[in-house]
Amino acid sequence: MNTANFTESLQLMGIGLATVFCVLLFIIFFGNVLIKLVNKFFPEEVKPTTLSSTPANNAVVDAGVAQAINAAIMKLTNGKSKANKIERL
Repeated sequence: MNTANFTESLQLMGIGLATVFCVLLFIIFFGNVLIKLVNKFFPEEVKPTTLSSTPANNAVVDAGVAQAINAAIMKLTNGKSKANKIERL
């Protein structure tokens, strides 16, 4: 094998790897700058959550349903776990 060709191929590979590394750093840097600018000038609207918007009777689960859920949990976990609070979403 010719050592001149081998040396040149290693140099080209090094230049290629360095170029890819620099391009990736460029993408990461300007991506972060873009994210910060968008978050600064176009913040996401925060929607207030109110508990009064959901009816109170929907939050309560029937006693039979709660017992069935607890029975299923007890069976699946071999009696090692149980539900402390069951709510309807």
